[in-house]
Amino acid sequence: MEDKYHQGLDATAREDVGSSTEEASHEQPDLTRREFVRRAGLTLGGVVAAPGLLASLVKAPSSADLRSQPQTSQPLPTPTSVGGVLPPMDLTKNPYSTQRHAVVAPNGMVATSTPLAVQAGLQMLQKGGNAVDAALATAIASAVVEPTSNGIGSDAFALVWDPKSRKLFGLNGSGRAPAALNIKLVTGKGYRAMPEKGWLPVTVPGAPAVWRDLHARFGKLPFETLFEPAISYAENGFRVSPIVAYFWNRAVPIYSANKGPQFKGWLEAYAPGGRAPRSGGLWSSKALGATLRSIANSGSDDFYKGDLARKITQFAAQTGGYITEQDLAAHTSTWVNPISTTYRGYETWEMPPNGQGIAALIGLNILEGFDLGSIPRDSIRSFHLQIEAMKLAFADAFRYVADPAFVSVPVAQLLDKSYAARRRKLISNNALQPAPGNPNSGGTVYLCAADSSGMMVSFIQSSYLGFGSGIVVPGTGIALHDRGANFNLDPSHPNHLEPGKRPYHTIIPGFITHNGDAVGPYGVMGGFMQPQGHIQMVANTIDYHMNPQASLDAPRWQWISGKTVEIESDANPAIVRGLRAAGHRVTVFQPGGDFGRGQIIWRLPQGGYAAGSDKRADGYAGGL
Repeated sequence: MEDKYHQGLDATAREDVGSSTEEASHEQPDLTRREFVRRAGLTLGGVVAAPGLLASLVKAPSSADLRSQPQTSQPLPTPTSVGGVLPPMDLTKNPYSTQRHAVVAPNGMVATSTPLAVQAGLQMLQKGGNAVDAALATAIASAVVEPTSNGIGSDAFALVWDPKSRKLFGLNGSGRAPAALNIKLVTGKGYRAMPEKGWLPVTVPGAPAVWRDLHARFGKLPFETLFEPAISYAENGFRVSPIVAYFWNRAVPIYSANKGPQFKGWLEAYAPGGRAPRSGGLWSSKALGATLRSIANSGSDDFYKGDLARKITQFAAQTGGYITEQDLAAHTSTWVNPISTTYRGYETWEMPPNGQGIAALIGLNILEGFDLGSIPRDSIRSFHLQIEAMKLAFADAFRYVADPAFVSVPVAQLLDKSYAARRRKLISNNALQPAPGNPNSGGTVYLCAADSSGMMVSFIQSSYLGFGSGIVVPGTGIALHDRGANFNLDPSHPNHLEPGKRPYHTIIPGFITHNGDAVGPYGVMGGFMQPQGHIQMVANTIDYHMNPQASLDAPRWQWISGKTVEIESDANPAIVRGLRAAGHRVTVFQPGGDFGRGQIIWRLPQGGYAAGSDKRADGYAGGL
């Protein structure tokens, strides 16, 4: 299996570092198709759902439906501090089926993919902070403890449910292309598609501005307080969790192969001596801690207009980069109105373009015309219908989604129910070859948080592919993302590269409401798996009444391109055989990062929350 590796930021190993035990491959992008999901990075009340769902929240999935975590052969280093000496063991390996239950709590909840980041968010709630404080502390801590998925040099998006106004707010924190970057420059260097590494795919990082802007509008605790757990992890060190260590080690041969002065900092920071930390290894970064302090003390201004900005742009100038002080200073986040559709009486919400969340909504509109709840969840028919709806939705997203500041995106037409009905007629009992329709004719860490007031946050942050561009700014701990890899080089395409433009963006937070009341946040990270994961979580919840943990644990599918589909190995083999008979080209893989890693928090009708955290990651849901 070719696992996706994660994104991240710089740090310095203190001890317990080791080499990768497996080879890793790296595919080139095809920005017009879904196939590059394989190289995508891995890298929050009302009524919960339909009648009967409340009972399902406390009903555990059967052990037959759950499988062990992804496995590696990296052993836990022998402890050298006080205590007994353990024999070698692999912290990611468990030969037995494991089972998680949905977590319930009355006053608040935080869920994400690493335990230490969850604890950072819970600390904010314990200090009297709200859900936004908790979400931001979790995100900032994730930039340290899960560097394989995100970092300071990332982009971020957020959906916030404000219980006072009973309204959902959206914040787009994606960065724009540098003013000096254009199609002629890229193609003049011999590229026929945007590259994934180096300076060409680097857009302005938006995460630090999102931290500032989200806090300014909704935060309660002092901004500096939100950084305290992350700074402590960076300066004092933390033990690397198993799945993070696994992907970190897989990234070493990929990033060590990059040559040039712009890439020198990655090995020095992330893999000194060509080695990454092992699971359980202690890791710290004084440089990263200092950078976080600068961002905290300046309200993120130092990143865009101060000393950090100068370090980024000076390094760019010295090593052939294009980002300038003017590009950083001009960056702004954008408050947007989330977009939605209804699905069997529930409102499902996504961020508008330039994000790909509209693909999930298009797919749900198509799927709504089938009585999915009358079909067994783990059946050929259920998988087939979801896959076919997703194909058609992606065909439209790839054709029309772009930066609305540059082109008109036909959002209303794409979400029209009559358009969905026309597209639905294309679905038969056989696999179709998808093509975009004409609506005018008729790439991560996801986290969520909730507090006792009913405020809920759906938040996602990502460097995109692996550790992003492979460029680490010396002495800062900042690894720059590579979101520009999703631009198209065809001048006639809406998503074509232009100076100051935002690219097609894969990271999407999700949210559900019912009759104007918040149900809660959900998300599945993992590049182009994300809208596919959203559709599966919505169907699992609303059609199949699955509790949040069972919904996340259930076997997943993902469409790659054309008739090519991937299925997790814990799916019923009869499903695989049936899909192949219908013309799908099916490959079976072990459950893992390729199929995304999600989190869910639902508000219970009687008060309090129920939550789940993906079995495919290290994390958990923690409540108060």
